[in-house]
Parts: sequence; structure tokens; C-alpha cells
Amino acid sequence: MSIVDISQEKVLEDNLIESLVQSGHWTYHPELNNEEKLRANLRVIIEKNNKAALKDQRLTDAEFAQVKNQLTFPSFFEAAKALRGENGKVKVSVQREDQSLGRVMLLVLDNRDIAGGTSVYQIINQYQAPRLRPMDSDSRFDVSLLINGLPLIHIELKSRAVGFMEAFNQIKEYVREGKFRGIYSACQMFVVSNGANTRYLAPASHDRLNAKFLSRRVDKDNRPVEDLFDFAKAVLTIPQAHRMVSKYTVLDYDNESLLILRPYQIHAIRAVMDAFKEGRGGYVRHTTGSGKTLTSYKVANNLLEVPMIDKSVFIVDRVDLDNQTSGAFTSYAKGDFVDIDETDNVRGLVSKLVEDRKSVIVTTIQKLNYLIKRYEDKKDSPTYKKLRKLNLVFVVDECHRAVSSEKQLTINKFFNNPRRFGFTGTPIFAENQKQANGDLARTTKEQYGSCLHQYTVRHAIEDKAVLGFQVEYKSTISEDDFYDIVKDKNKDVDFENSDKAYLEGLIDSGYYEKDAHMIEVIDTIVNKSRLKFGLDRGAGKTFSAILTTSSIEKAQRYYELFCDLKEGRLDLKISDRVRKLMPDFPKVAITYSIAQNQEETGLNKEKMKKALGDYNETFGTSFTLDEIKAYNSNLNERLARKKVLYETRSEQVDLVIVVDRLLTGFDSPTTALLFIDRAPMRPQNLIQAFSRTNRIYNSYKTYGQIVTFQSPDLYEKSVEEAFSLYSNGGEDYIKAPSFDESLEIFEKALTSFTSCVSSPSDVDNLKTLDEKMAFAKAFQGLDKALANIRVYGQYDEEEFFKKYDLSYKDLEEYNGKYVNIIEEIKEELDNGDDPDQDQLLDIGYETLTVGVDEIDSSYLNRLMDIASKKGIDLPREKREQSKEFIELRESLEKASKSNPKKINLYREVAEDILTNPNKYKEIDMETYMENKISDMYQEGITKLAGEVKVPYDKADYYAKIYKRENDNGNYLLQYSDIDQVKKEQDLNPLKAKKYVRGKISTIMKEDIEPYRT
Repeated sequence: MSIVDISQEKVLEDNLIESLVQSGHWTYHPELNNEEKLRANLRVIIEKNNKAALKDQRLTDAEFAQVKNQLTFPSFFEAAKALRGENGKVKVSVQREDQSLGRVMLLVLDNRDIAGGTSVYQIINQYQAPRLRPMDSDSRFDVSLLINGLPLIHIELKSRAVGFMEAFNQIKEYVREGKFRGIYSACQMFVVSNGANTRYLAPASHDRLNAKFLSRRVDKDNRPVEDLFDFAKAVLTIPQAHRMVSKYTVLDYDNESLLILRPYQIHAIRAVMDAFKEGRGGYVRHTTGSGKTLTSYKVANNLLEVPMIDKSVFIVDRVDLDNQTSGAFTSYAKGDFVDIDETDNVRGLVSKLVEDRKSVIVTTIQKLNYLIKRYEDKKDSPTYKKLRKLNLVFVVDECHRAVSSEKQLTINKFFNNPRRFGFTGTPIFAENQKQANGDLARTTKEQYGSCLHQYTVRHAIEDKAVLGFQVEYKSTISEDDFYDIVKDKNKDVDFENSDKAYLEGLIDSGYYEKDAHMIEVIDTIVNKSRLKFGLDRGAGKTFSAILTTSSIEKAQRYYELFCDLKEGRLDLKISDRVRKLMPDFPKVAITYSIAQNQEETGLNKEKMKKALGDYNETFGTSFTLDEIKAYNSNLNERLARKKVLYETRSEQVDLVIVVDRLLTGFDSPTTALLFIDRAPMRPQNLIQAFSRTNRIYNSYKTYGQIVTFQSPDLYEKSVEEAFSLYSNGGEDYIKAPSFDESLEIFEKALTSFTSCVSSPSDVDNLKTLDEKMAFAKAFQGLDKALANIRVYGQYDEEEFFKKYDLSYKDLEEYNGKYVNIIEEIKEELDNGDDPDQDQLLDIGYETLTVGVDEIDSSYLNRLMDIASKKGIDLPREKREQSKEFIELRESLEKASKSNPKKINLYREVAEDILTNPNKYKEIDMETYMENKISDMYQEGITKLAGEVKVPYDKADYYAKIYKRENDNGNYLLQYSDIDQVKKEQDLNPLKAKKYVRGKISTIMKEDIEPYRT
């Protein structure tokens, strides 16, 4: 880094420290610059805050060692668990060396005592973080904020020349190198800034630190707060900073992660609390996908802090949502100050309501309705009287659907007019209000009161909290046939003076029930959407999709047609290009409500039995009709892929066919596509359905992709109306550019790139730092533009590459040069070279279009099968020169880059086929190779179990969930027979554990991971 950059960072650092000190509460301690000094400081604070408990007898070194052990954490998540405390108070247990003093509980932090009392707020900078491994470097952290001696907030600063993302990459590298250990393992919040742009995020292991989750501060009106010093005033002063790492953090136990609320969530919580104090209700409008469940959880939780409230009741609108939402609530609540009660039935709901303790209760409107019906005529019963006396507050999810206006009147009457707060991403406005029904409320405002806080899809996209939508409107009706189809049922239509959308609305719905139409839809999904699904990215890395239809009967027919396609019973075939990329694509499932009416239930059950059988065979499950709820839950998890198990191709589903299920309330970041074969829905339902696709996931997912297959002009009109209604005038923000607009962006990026270099060899002639940065920036721009345009239906790769004189061979070569150039840029920046101040560059950028085409095992198996069956009677030399063997060799060479051990196994068999072809004449090569790979995998499991002395089933499970970047062997270590290891290896206990960890790592990398599918 240049002297100029260092100077800029130093000024930024000094000014930040000064501004925080001047804000009050914070004191600056430059002397606390290493682990030993920080520990000594912590010791002083603990002794000061616990004089009574310590009876004025200071901690001995041995006693403080106990404290140190309890405040050193294996992960940020474990630190967050410990730092929640009991009722907000974090304590450690210490056995005094003087036995007469017994065991004492010492206060470390009091998260309910903010800005006073026992809380001590200190600032340090230039902390010396020593290396963990010899190949790493010593580091100096920029600024850290200590609360009661623990560094809970770390701030990394960079100059404007490289931008705030370089600060993020720096923190990621620190985490990877293990710099956040010891006392810094307690860290609960990261902040990154270059002065002009500032972001924050929750700590995580380096492989889970995702730039997509960087949050920028916005004020209550959603105006961005980018400047470091404005950010510091709003977030890092006291009491705000202490609240951020206590009141506004949540533990997600299911994903073992720490979450920090985004600014709009914090503003909503404050708005609800203010409204309650003023005696008002109201609703919060936060766009779908922005974390309403988390926000509503914190609202329901915080409302319990009001002394007069007995219970906080969270209502969801149906059983399916109850499962997902209450599960999220339960996961969040494990580490918080209150319990969350799930109610399985009305009796359980009643008991939870009347028991004498504060709690949040998650229930459905159906259960609440049953309760009211059961007790409304029992006004003299003790239970009714208890229920009537309760001071309740209702928090309602998807409030315009969950509780009707009529039901709300019933609830108000029964529960003595409780306060209510609604949450929705798609409120009902005057423009789309419900039909009149007496004097009942027709809009969300009429039913709940005024909007307390709003965060629209436009705001969310600007904040990068959700993605925009790319919508394609397709039709299976040709222009030549369109008017004939309309005329067939509408003889008297004035075609000349009617717009296309109106005419499309006249098409008989029966047309879209025909097999011919559905087969065209399937062709688009399977053969023309490979880049939308990301099939070129390799097994396990694709996106998932939902297909929604107008009826259960049509959904069933779609499922049958997909089965026929896979079994070769349709005229339609899966293209060779798709089969090469993903031979088992598409894996399809279906879900719907079995009970419609008496006549249909029997047929629905029979067809669901078939679908369940297929599902069980594909995924090794055993669901029956009696377990349909469990099946739906498993399917949801498999589609969403949040658990490690579903990161492997063998456990993934590609497409789920639905009618209405999963179109609301379903959170699935890996779902990027929604295919719609039904008439346009109401505006709120369209936005809800679209929003299944726009969750933030990774850099490859840039938009939620929607494809419609009926009435394209009518659909476009309906979508535009929905966008207009729910974007507050920000339609252009929430839509992806059109194909033509994206093409223009690509052409500009290509021109910019070719102005830097005209061939891969030109890259070698770039000498200055500015030239290299210009090339890197231009290549990133070209890569992004190409990645964006590839997912449009109009994109034809062969024609596109020919038109713009592109080839993947050149792109791969450019990519290789780019990787080298980035390393050179890093080195030159470290050596003090000063880049052009206007040349901002994302050093950590990962390419999106090059180097992702991985060879799938199933494709190799197919090539092996073809090669083994052809040319059996030919001499070896001619077999070796056949096109089948040439393609096999080329594919093996390409695949070996990502998994050499597994490919060596293929090479051995391929060599044997060349030498002894008759041996394989009757063998199915796919089964043969799968068995060989499975044998190697099982040998690895056996070796792992034997070497580290654990039960085989534990080793087998560990191998399934193992992730190299985020593992320390702790899971297996707890089952290892350490005594046996000590005995066999002649080691002391500490070295025995180290030996086991080493064996786990080595065997996983060398003997198991290469053969995992």
C-alpha cells in the first residue's frame, strides 16, 4: 500500500476515534494494543464490577485463567450464545483458590444496563494480531470498540482508492488466518468503510462471510447514511452501539449463525414501540424477502418488556406457514431472554395463554378461532374469565390475509379489544381493496391503522437486501394462430380496435390445458433454461425453481409429462447440451392439498402416492400419505437447500410443481426461477409469488427470474400495474433491464475491454499499476455484462459468440491472465505503488462466466458406457483414435482439474477398457463406476473410523456434513476414544487430540472427499 493510502487511513482512523470520544461515554486507550494488555484490562474491569462478590479479594492468576477460558470461544456463534446471558446479564463462574471463599458468579456484561452503571466503553486501535501459522503475517487491526473490556465491534478502514470492499476482504482474510481468536473471539459486529461508503455485518467463519449481507445504514425514511462519521453518530455512539450488539442481534440456532438487524428492521421495532406507548396500533410494510419474520419476532419479543402486557401472540395464516414461521421463531428464541411457545392444538393454546408467565405464543388464526368458538358460550367458566382478563398484544404476519376484518371483530370482542400490529409486504390499498361487505374494513389501513414504517421493494433493492425481477413473457401460440384461436370462441369481436391484451383475455382457458401447450412449456424449462438454472456451474451449484399452475389436475398432468420426458415416452427429448451438463436434470417433485372435495380426494391420493414413490426412490426417503405433512416439510428443505445435506447434487430437487403452495411465506435463497402457467393473479398475489425468487444468495444470482406462458401482453400489463402499486414509483428499480438494454450494456463493456487489450497476449505487455487496474476493471465489467445477458430467453450462445467474435477458449485465457494480474496488483499496492485515485477496483471479485463448466460424474459414466460398447472388434489403436475415446480423454482431462483422485479411478478403468473391451461388453458402466466410487468412499469411512477410534455411523454422518473450510474436527472428536489413541500412539492427552484432528483432516481430504457425490 502506498504512503498516500496509509496516510489517508491514519487520518480517517484518528478522526473516527476523536469523533467517538467527543460523543461521550467512549474513552481512548492506545496502550491496549496486544492480547496480554487487553486481558489485564478485562481483569481490572471485572474486579471493579464485582467487588462485593469477590469480597474485596482480587482474582488470583489461576482464578482469572478460569475467566479467560470461559470468555474464549471456538466460533462467533458460540460467543454470541454466551454473551446473551441470563436476563441480559453475562456471568462467569469462578472457583476461588481459597476454598473458604467458595464458588462465585462474576458479572462480565449487563446488556440491560446500557450507558451507565457497570458498563465501560473503550476504544483501541492498532491492535497487534499475531500470526497463527508461519506462512501468515502479523497484522494490526484498525479500530475496535470494547464494552466491559471485550472487543465486541471491529472497524476496518481503507482509503478511497480501493473502496470499502477491500476492507471487507481484509477482515475475511483475518478471519481465515485465525486472527479473531483469544479475546477477539468475542467479536459481535464488523464495520467496513473507506470514509465515503460504510457497511456493517455480523461475524462468521471466512467461508460464510458473504459480501451480499453487508448492510448500509439508512435513516427512518430509508435515506442512505454512507459517510463514516454520519454512520458513527447513528450507530457507534452510546447507547446505539451497545444496543446493536445486544438488543438488535439474534441467534439463528438452525444455521448456527449470528444475525444483526438491518436498519429498517430497527426503525420498525422502534415505530411499533412508540405507537404502543401512544395507545395506537398500526401496520409495518416491509417488502417480501426483507426479513419480516425476524423483524416481527423482535417486535413480539420487545413488546413483552412493557410491564402491562401478559402475552404477545403471533398469528400466521395457515398450517403450512405455521410450520415455517414458528420454526424460525423457535430457532431465534433459544438464545434470547424469553421463551417461545408453539401450540399444537387448542388445549395447548389455552394453557399457554392462561399460565402465569410472560411469553410469545406462535399460533394460527384457525386455532384461535376454535378457541373462541369453544369458550364464547362459557362465560361463567374460570378459563373464560382468565382469558378475558389477559392484557394481550397481537402481532399478525401477512396481516391482510391472516385475519379477515370479520375475524378481527370477533377477536376484539372476545379478548377485550387487544392491541394489534400487522406485518405485510403487500398491503391492500384503495386501488385493490376488498369487495364491500357492510362496514367491514376493506384495506389494511382501515383494519389495522396507519402504516408505522415502510420499506418497499425499491428500498430493499437499493440496499441490496433483495434482488430485482427479470420477467419474460412467452406464449405457445404463434402470431398466425392467435386470431384464429380468439375468433373460434368470439365471433363478434372488433379485432381492429381492440388491443392485444384484451384479445388475449378472450382466449378460452381450455387451450392452456392441452398437452401440446404444456409440452412446449416443458421444452422451455428443460432445454432453453439451462443457463437460468446455472447448469454450467456444475453439480450441486445450480438454482432451484417453482412451476405454478391453475389447478391440481393440471399440476398432476405436468408431473406425468415430466416423468414421460425422463423415461423417453414423449416426442420431446432432453437436449444433448443439457444432458452433458447435468445428466439427471430435471429432478421434479409436486405438492398440493390432497383434500379438495369427496369426489376428487381419492384420485388426488392415488396420484400423490405415485409422486411420493418417485420421491422416495430418488432421495432414499419413505414417506407415505399419512406423512404428507412431513413430506412437505422435507420438500421445502430440499428446495431451499439451507442445510449442508442439500448442498450435494444427489440430495437436490430442481423443480417443484405447485398450485398455490410455496407462493407465499416460503424463504428459499437458492430458488431463482418461477415459471407461471396460469392466468394473471391479483397485484398482491403476483408480487408475493414473484418474491419467492428474489432472495439474496450468491454472486451468480443477480435477479429473480420469472417466465410466464399465457397471454404475454395481458401479463405484462398486470405485472406493470403490480409493480407500480407496490414500488412507490420505483418500477425501474425493481425490474431488470430489457434484453436490448442489457445488450447495450454488454456492448459498452466489450468496447471498454477491447480498448485495453485485443488479445490474451496483450495482457503480458501491461506494465504500470494503472494499466493493470484498468484491465482488471474492464474484465470484471465484461464478465458481469456477459453473465447478466446469458439468462435472457433471446440469448443464443452460438450466434452471440459468432456475432461478437468471442470464444470460451479466449475467455478462459483472459481469466487466467486476470488472476495473475490481480496478484500483481496486490503485491504492487503492498509495496507502496500509488494507483489512480479514480480507479476503484474490487480485488476480491470472483468471475461469473469463466471456469465454472465442471464435468459431472453421470456424464463421464455415459461416455464410458459408449466407449466400452463401441469398437469392441477393432484393434486397440483404432479404438484409441475413435471419436468416443477422444471425447472421453478430453473430458477426463478437464475434470481432473477439480478432482484428480476420482478421475484417476476413471482413467484406470478407461485404460482397462482399451486393453480388455470384451470384459465390459455386458456391464452397465454407470452402475459399475458408481459402485467403484462408492467402494472407495466406504473404504475412506472405514479408515476414518478406525484411525480416529469413532463408531462407523458417526464417521459416516460426519462425512456427509463435512465442509473443509468450516471444520475443526470437533464433531468427531467428541466421539473419539482418546484413551485408545493415546495408548496406540504413545501420546499425552493434548497431543492425542491434535493427532486425531490431523487424521480427520487428512483422511477427509485424501480418502473421502474426492469420492463424495
